[in-house]
Amino acid sequence: MQLFSFFLMAPPADGGSGSGFTSILFMAAIFVVFYLFIIRPQSKRQKEIQTKVSEMKKGDKVVTSSGIIGILSSIEDDSVLIEVGSNVKIRFLKTAINDVNPNKPEKKS
Repeated sequence: MQLFSFFLMAPPADGGSGSGFTSILFMAAIFVVFYLFIIRPQSKRQKEIQTKVSEMKKGDKVVTSSGIIGILSSIEDDSVLIEVGSNVKIRFLKTAINDVNPNKPEKKS
């Protein structure tokens, strides 16, 4: 890290034409930081959600993008039927599901 700050703060060798390289280096460093801390984790999380949605089955507990929590009642091609209360079912698109099995379904006795 000290080496990086040394290159950014060092005066140009020929008197004033080195600022172009420094700004390009700085922009590249910003892009690398954005990729490592924002873009990469978000795409990894999105792939995990897609995997969970493709593997969900009847009886799984799901959370939708609007914050509704319910138990999966049936699965169709591009939509699901979620039971949110006793005899209350809502149909959602599969793309609206954010999480599958966040706390495992409760067992009714």
